Amino acid sequence: MKNRSITQFAVLSFLILGVFGLSAASVSAQERERGEKNESGERESKASAKLAKKAKITLAQSRETALREDNGTVESEELEKEHGKLVYSFDIRNATGTITEIWVDAKTGKVVHKSEENAEAEAKEKAADAKKKGKN
Repeated sequence: MKNRSITQFAVLSFLILGVFGLSAASVSAQERERGEKNESGERESKASAKLAKKAKITLAQSRETALREDNGTVESEELEKEHGKLVYSFDIRNATGTITEIWVDAKTGKVVHKSEENAEAEAKEKAADAKKKGKN
């Protein structure tokens, strides 16, 4: 009788461990699908991870550069290709409430673009970003 109980316990234990193992593998696969964590702990897509490998400066370094260019609060930041250049793009809201878009070259660390966004341009960019995220 004891052997039967031990066998049943062993089978039940293996089943439970198997379920947990499958759950962990599923979660791990989902995390890989969503992307890896970047230096600030946020998820980034596989495409962004590939771009990050090409960058010579970090997101933190480029954020400092952008904030020296225009003081305010960073509303969004991303690493992307713009006009053939790998840039960190920042939307910075200043004290007056307007947004300045600043691109910092991801290889040189230099500011390569700076423009003020009006409400119409801001709405257009948000719509484009939402559409882009829908594809990922």
